[in-house]
Amino acid sequence: MITKDTSIEELVEEITGAIPYLMEHGIKCIACGEPIWGTIESAAKEKGFDDAAIAGFVSDLNKLVQKQG
Repeated sequence: MITKDTSIEELVEEITGAIPYLMEHGIKCIACGEPIWGTIESAAKEKGFDDAAIAGFVSDLNKLVQKQG
């Protein structure tokens, strides 16, 4: 299960669709081919997203997990 405290590195290793999803929302998750350190929450807050938006990201990412199987 993905939470706001899930690291970006763990996220991109587990969910192939996470990178395009985060990039569409302006959250940089890859630099020079390597995952960015930090959590979903810290990366989103750096871009100005509030707690409600972060909860939405977590929900969407968990849906991606379910689709991926």
